[in-house]
This record gives sequence, structure tokens and C-alpha cells, in this order.
Amino acid sequence: LQMRNALNFLLGMVLISLYSCSGSDTYRGVWKALNVRGEKLEINFEAKSLTIKDSTGQIKTYNYKQNSVSIKNSVETYGIQVSDGKSYQINFPIANDETMGVIKDAAGTPLYIIGRSRYVQYDEIYGLK
Repeated sequence: LQMRNALNFLLGMVLISLYSCSGSDTYRGVWKALNVRGEKLEINFEAKSLTIKDSTGQIKTYNYKQNSVSIKNSVETYGIQVSDGKSYQINFPIANDETMGVIKDAAGTPLYIIGRSRYVQYDEIYGLK
């Protein structure tokens, strides 16, 4: 019985670790994105891959793993590592609002402002409220 409990516990931990590598439901799906130059893109997060479609229709696909989650004062940040070795943060800086966010590089510099249903301006997220 003790061996069975230990085995079940181990199996559960393996399943949790496999699941945690997949992208969170919070950011999975299609996003309208603006880069720092104001160019419109579309970013689609699947469970383990993401595609970026630029304004000319060119599509790039990358595999990624989610490697961190941080929730402080209802502000969520998810860390991902892309197959090219780069790390990014998907940040939802407005508490309890997962409809718009920011994708930042490893140093915390904003790269894309993202919105679920529309293109969101930088000031809508970082402007004075």
C-alpha cells in the first residue's frame, strides 16, 4: 500500500510537470499586437508553439516552454523560453484584466502590446489612470 501511494504521488508529480511546460490558458489563443514601432501583428499561442504573423502576412513559428508564473496583487506574469533560446515575459499589468497585456524581453523591455479583441495602445496600459 505504501509503495502504491508513493507510485501514485510520483505519477502525479510527473503529470504536473509535463502540464506546466505547456502555455497557460490565460495567454493561449490569438492576440492583436503592436510592436514598439506601431506595426500591427497577430500572435497566436498554442500549447507549445507560437506563431507571429506580421503586417505583410509573413508567418514565423516557434516552439516554447512556459518556465515561470508570478502573481502579485492580481498582476500576472508568465515566463516562456522559446526554441531559439530567448526568454520572454507575458505580463498582464492591470490587476484582474487578462484582455490586454505586454510581451517583454528577458530584461523587462516591452516588445509588444497585446489585446484579445483589438489593438491596444501603450498608453492604455502604462498611461496615468
